[in-house]
Amino acid sequence: MRVLRLSAIWAALALGVGLFVLLGYFVELGFIQNLRLIFLRWAVLLAAAALIVGLVNLLAVHWRKVSLTEQGWIYSGVLILSFTVTFVLALVFRPDSPAALFIFNTFQLPLEASLMAVLAVSLLVAGFRMVNRRRDLLSLLFVGTALMVLLGTGPTPGGVEGPVVIALRDFRAWLSQVWAAGGARGILLGVALGATATGLRVLLAADRPYGA
Repeated sequence: MRVLRLSAIWAALALGVGLFVLLGYFVELGFIQNLRLIFLRWAVLLAAAALIVGLVNLLAVHWRKVSLTEQGWIYSGVLILSFTVTFVLALVFRPDSPAALFIFNTFQLPLEASLMAVLAVSLLVAGFRMVNRRRDLLSLLFVGTALMVLLGTGPTPGGVEGPVVIALRDFRAWLSQVWAAGGARGILLGVALGATATGLRVLLAADRPYGA
């Protein structure tokens, strides 16, 4: 009985907060706007606290691997060292300091670019494997599109740009700006609708991630 009573209290609290936040986007009353801002700031603080808990858990897991010298402990040590140095520099000299920007531009940015390049090549290889297993129009279209995008993005040998290279880059830009952008907008609309449906289910107490 007590568990059910607490669940009802959490449901009513989530419903009230959600309605105030939602109402603040439609009603221009000072009381509602101020209360909505307070709730949003609380949400930001809770998200920051959750991020700190996640970082502490990450460091604890990797510190355990280092202390027990498990397989791959050297990578855990590099992660802990990199995190500590970056955190101290950003905390002491601010995140927009030259030292923090040097770390970001020298290490973080090239790593992200390399991961994206590996992702593109892996996608193309997966497409070729898919064509070998299932040869239909959609598979061929997928592989051909990925190949055209890669060829249109990469540099030309010797830096010479002929009519074929220019046409290929224009075709890649057309694919990216029309078809890929349209697909991305469709995915974002689906994500927005899914988030809206999930929020409504939480507000109506159909889903209760905050309690039993």
